[in-house]
Amino acid sequence: MDLNKLEEKLTTMRILENFDLPSSVAELFIKPEISVDDDTETVEVHDKVEASDKVVTNDEDDTGKKTSVKIEAAAEKDIDKKTPVSPEPAVIPPKKVRMANLCVVGGHAVNGVAEIHSEIVKEEVFNDFYELWPEKFQNKTNGVTPRRWIRFCNPPLSAIITKWTGTEDWVLKTEKLAELQKFADNEDLQNEWREAKRSNKIKVVSFLKEKTGYSVVPDAMFDIQVKRIHEYKRQLLNIFGIVYRYKKMKEMTAAERKTNFVPRVCIFGGKAFATYVQAKRIVKFITDVGATINHDPEIGDLLKVVFVPDYNVSVAELLIPASDLSEHISTAGMEASGTSNMKFAMNGCIQIGTLDGANVEIREEVGEENFFLFGAQAHEIAGLRKERADGKFVPDERFEEVKEFVRSGAFGSYNYDDLIGSLEGNEGFGRADYFLVGKDFPSYIECQEKVDEAYRDQKRWTTMSILNTAGSYKFSSDRTIHEYAKDIWNIEAVEIA
Repeated sequence: MDLNKLEEKLTTMRILENFDLPSSVAELFIKPEISVDDDTETVEVHDKVEASDKVVTNDEDDTGKKTSVKIEAAAEKDIDKKTPVSPEPAVIPPKKVRMANLCVVGGHAVNGVAEIHSEIVKEEVFNDFYELWPEKFQNKTNGVTPRRWIRFCNPPLSAIITKWTGTEDWVLKTEKLAELQKFADNEDLQNEWREAKRSNKIKVVSFLKEKTGYSVVPDAMFDIQVKRIHEYKRQLLNIFGIVYRYKKMKEMTAAERKTNFVPRVCIFGGKAFATYVQAKRIVKFITDVGATINHDPEIGDLLKVVFVPDYNVSVAELLIPASDLSEHISTAGMEASGTSNMKFAMNGCIQIGTLDGANVEIREEVGEENFFLFGAQAHEIAGLRKERADGKFVPDERFEEVKEFVRSGAFGSYNYDDLIGSLEGNEGFGRADYFLVGKDFPSYIECQEKVDEAYRDQKRWTTMSILNTAGSYKFSSDRTIHEYAKDIWNIEAVEIA
């Protein structure tokens, strides 16, 4: 038995931290006493040490040869005369209950809520438990109900789906959504699809005017990120991309702007904990950027930025059906699943995102060509953070330009040093760009150029939109609940007459 390995696993897997081990376990790890040979030299240490009157030192030249011998006087060293130093009291660590370990030990089954999340749980978070009980670990990818997130919140699209699939059964059997694939290039369906999207966008135009005072046009691309405000969800990456876009526009003539950029309305919505200072800074920055861009006569309707106040589920039900592009751009490996990405896909919204959470499976289902992918992958993150800590990361010059542009006062006199400072340095709390905004920035803005290119071709864009809805059938909560019932709860459905 490898006692060192056993002790290591016990430290990782134990439920009670900083509690004494049971004697039957503790005695396994008692180290044997080391015997001392009889001829071992004993050195006595006295409180008072007197040096000899003379000290001999040897000088050597560069080759190591002795060149001279010096006799120097030595001072008496009296340890008794030094002020005694009291030892620091031992710190007793607090006793804790590791709730996650308790859940794994006591639970019937353990599951992640997306395939990539479940793999991280098995390979990293609870690897020791997975090696002990592999049969206990499962995956159950999240889902959302199509009754609410298509049928209720998007009546125009619901009517089109029913017409082209020939039945309303898709509301309960979402696999029927896949039948839309064979009509994706049909011109009549595409015209109806675009009209439904536009009617939803007109509602949002009125809503934004009422809530924010900003006027936007429905024919622009609606680029939406609605989710909890958090650094790992990277609203900061989104707004930095918008700042880069705006800076480039300002450097161009009016004709060049229209050639290089499609009109966009960039909409943010979400809430954060009241004590989350960095989230408040991000919201402040978004609103300041919007106030500048939305009042710039040179830019006009080519770019608008809006932060929706008082964001809630009812607002989500309004915004999601109107979205053309949705941003799911979290740092890879940090989003367990996400469900807003599923809601957007059901409503024919094309997504830009990293390979994180349910994005991985959505991309598989809707087709790689119908998903805008960018950024580092989960298995690379630890190495990239180490690269940063070692001082080897070199930021892209375009990222540096954006930071300089912000600091120049382009968006007002507010001091953004605390916000931008989180993206700088190589180490320290609140520093060193832990969420890799700078690392993924070049990939992100280059991917956004591909978005513009695709949106110019409305036939291609509409095909992509239809295929997103068609491929979203897997992400119904009906499927998720059925899997839980069958594989974890061990219950059967009850037929209601």
